Amino acid sequence: MELKVKSSNWSAGIPVAMLNYKTARELGVHPGDRITIKRLKKPKQEISTIVDTVEKGVRKGYINVTNEIKKELSLNKGETVEVFILPTTESVNFVKKKLSGERLKKEEIKMIIKDISSNVLSESEIAVFISAMYEKGMDFSETIGLIEAILETGKVMKFNKKNIVDKHCIGGIAGNRTTPIIVSICASAGLTFPKTSSRAITSAAGTADCIEVLSPVDISMEKLQKIVNKVGACLSWGGSLEMVPADSKIIQIEKTLKIDPPAQLLASIMSKKLASGSKYILIDIPYGKGAKVTKRKGIKLKRKFEEIGEHFKLKVKVVLTKANGPIGEGVGPALEIIDVLKVLRLEKSAPKDLEEKSIFLAGKIFELSGKVKKNGEDLARSLLYSGKAYKKFTEIIKAQGGKVFMPTPSKIKKEVYAVKSGKIKEVKNKEINSLARVAGCPEDKFAGVTLHCRIGSHVKKGDKILTIYAESHPRLEEALKTYNKTCPIRI
Repeated sequence: MELKVKSSNWSAGIPVAMLNYKTARELGVHPGDRITIKRLKKPKQEISTIVDTVEKGVRKGYINVTNEIKKELSLNKGETVEVFILPTTESVNFVKKKLSGERLKKEEIKMIIKDISSNVLSESEIAVFISAMYEKGMDFSETIGLIEAILETGKVMKFNKKNIVDKHCIGGIAGNRTTPIIVSICASAGLTFPKTSSRAITSAAGTADCIEVLSPVDISMEKLQKIVNKVGACLSWGGSLEMVPADSKIIQIEKTLKIDPPAQLLASIMSKKLASGSKYILIDIPYGKGAKVTKRKGIKLKRKFEEIGEHFKLKVKVVLTKANGPIGEGVGPALEIIDVLKVLRLEKSAPKDLEEKSIFLAGKIFELSGKVKKNGEDLARSLLYSGKAYKKFTEIIKAQGGKVFMPTPSKIKKEVYAVKSGKIKEVKNKEINSLARVAGCPEDKFAGVTLHCRIGSHVKKGDKILTIYAESHPRLEEALKTYNKTCPIRI
């Protein structure tokens, strides 16, 4: 059936379409069914989406689509498209196969990923696939198949440079915003660092969420390549590049489920590194109480990363870093950027643990890439202390259309004080992350938590130990309830 595109401006975060109930009846679809919308003009493209039906707001013979669909198909006002019912795809059977614990063939994985990328599978079907990966696991061959399938459905960046480096942290640690510091240090030494990052999945903020406080991160591939060629690095959101669209959609569902299957974690990280053209890759695996993995699981994960790197002929270095609590003082987009700027600006109040970890990881990248044979930390420290790293950071932010400034947290805040004197025995990492999320992170950029104490430090009764920031009073009240319930700081 041919229908005209209704002129409207609305977004749902995912592709969605609306039909008048009479049009839907003629087409034979019901609310919640999936349809395919095909562009008739060149370039001829199509997308599958969920459909809803309404009595008012959309005339018969028209289809109302979200901005996501308009952007994907480059649709104009009043343009005619072909709409038809989407038949059941065979990939649903492969999802069920994985759910039952069976091993998937590469062709079966490719079909699942292709259907995720083209929006053929519904969110609930993607959620089942994620749960199946989480519960049943995937072997090495399946993981390689997952990486290859994700790569095939996206685009690849190409740079005419040799020393292209990258790093990734598996995440889960509150604060720990080392990436902007590392990128700035390494790029100031002449390494090419096209850093594409994800948004938060289980933590209070991802690197993309933090950088967005200062500059746009939703950058096209064409523009990003120009930025990297100009200043040697970038700090962008990977979801805007169409490099790994299937991975981006999977991550959206993972956020809701609050799970991150090991195979998907491996595939997500390595597919992005391959798509960005990186040759030297550093992987940071934090382990410890409240981290995503124990040391034992971290070692197993390390071996898997190294095996994948060897398979794709990449130089991969994996380091395990102990983290029994948050790193840095701020937890939340703006608060973590404050920590980053303090380190780069060499301010006395800069969190030393964040500085030292950034120097350590940047040093490993220098050694891995062959920039130096040994003592990479010495080079990293000299570049940071000379101010060259901060200068490079400002260049990157400016090239992306942003401006470097010291953010001010929300004025709506509540300070929490020690109820007794003693030694800080524990700062619960997961609970601090959850507290910041309840306060509004990562969507509310200036919300979050600032820690005024560290594990092992001594406090007196009445000392300030934590400040909660929120962008609304109801959010702040809920965060306080969460703090009192979870008791994230133990004296």
